[in-house]
Amino acid sequence: MNNNINLLLAGVGGQGTILASRIIAYAAQCSGLEVKLSEIHGMAQRGGSVVTHLRMGQEIYSPLIEVGTADIIMATEQLEAWRWLPYLKEGGTVIVNAQVISPVPVILGLKEYPSGILERLKENVPQTFTLDALKMAREAGNEKAANVVLLGLLASQMKFDSACWEEALKVVLPAKILEPNLKAFQMGFQSQA
Repeated sequence: MNNNINLLLAGVGGQGTILASRIIAYAAQCSGLEVKLSEIHGMAQRGGSVVTHLRMGQEIYSPLIEVGTADIIMATEQLEAWRWLPYLKEGGTVIVNAQVISPVPVILGLKEYPSGILERLKENVPQTFTLDALKMAREAGNEKAANVVLLGLLASQMKFDSACWEEALKVVLPAKILEPNLKAFQMGFQSQA
């Protein structure tokens, strides 16, 4: 029986997608899983797409997730969730931030941002969880912690030991921003309760 977990994280440069993947990887290793990770962040510094493939389990040989095999897609921006949806397996889960960040063609007026993305996600994937993670992060005291709000929601869907998540946050995040991030994580964790 295959108990591997394929998790694809997608976002826009500057949203903390890569940092989130490192927190997840640490929590998975703490929980006794082998982890393989692959980051793709081409034009990330200019607001471009960032995606991380995270594969976790007992025996993982490749870091890349094939189309149609991701158990979970966690996206820090709506359009990125929609863009990477083909990677989700049948019956998979989508966790998405309601935030909209216009890509360069939209900013330049060359294209329009697609409407109704969250509704289309929910129509296509019954197991879709949406949060206004930016608003929740502001309430927690650090608007840059929207990625950690989403991690809290992700943690509520995964079977990792809660102590591993807390340890991962403490090890990966700088001490000066730890408290608002711990609060943001708890807000995300409790959001679906």
